[in-house]
Amino acid sequence: MINLIAAEIRRLTSTRLWLLALILAVTFGGGIVALIALIGPHNLQPPLPGLDTRIGASTILGLISITIFIPAVFGTAAVTGEYRHRTITPTFLAVPRRWRILVAKLITFGLGGLGYGAVSGGVAVIGLLAAAGLHRTPLGLGAGDLAGFLIRVMLTSAIYTLIGVAVGALIRNQVLAVLAVLGYFYFLEMLLMIIPGVNALYPFLPGGATSSLIGFSYLTDQLGAQLGWVTPLLPPIGAALVLLGYAAAASVAAVALPLRRDIT
Repeated sequence: MINLIAAEIRRLTSTRLWLLALILAVTFGGGIVALIALIGPHNLQPPLPGLDTRIGASTILGLISITIFIPAVFGTAAVTGEYRHRTITPTFLAVPRRWRILVAKLITFGLGGLGYGAVSGGVAVIGLLAAAGLHRTPLGLGAGDLAGFLIRVMLTSAIYTLIGVAVGALIRNQVLAVLAVLGYFYFLEMLLMIIPGVNALYPFLPGGATSSLIGFSYLTDQLGAQLGWVTPLLPPIGAALVLLGYAAAASVAAVALPLRRDIT
């Protein structure tokens, strides 16, 4: 299994996908947080509490959840790319027990998700600290809070990568799979948030659980204020369990689905 994992890591790093993921982690992950922190939360519409408050600093950091779907696209594109270019065929022929390859892929992509989270979360934290320093404002979060945020972002990114792997194993067509991921996180979850009755499910969906775990409820609070409904998010521990459940389901699907399906 160690050799298979090493082979998957070499396969992944031999493409430009990891470099693209790194660029996205810096620019769209931590970069957005750093930019808004530099602008100042009090200059947003509506204004947010300042960086010197716990809620203000936490909300700015939580903006990273808006781009947390990127690891899912990363996992989806990596798996579907192997079917698209037929590189999965010689791999399955070399190791007839497909489940071993699939488990190795999950471990590799999970590590990739952790790396993405480390980069994006690290840039966000550095940007927040830099903004507080430039504004000469004491930050409302301590070192323990920042470390906890980084760990939660890493965990969430790894889970979303596994979800993307499962989507890729299920759909296999690269364009359709990526569109399905983007459509869900950009459209379907947002739609479910505004449908009365159905929005009660939002805390149990990946987006709702992520908002709770990372500490970003800005979107749900704004929609609730405009539409007159309140959908309380799960506590962080409950949200973590929900996301781990999605990760487990995604892992099972990613291993089980390709076992008996034709790869051509």
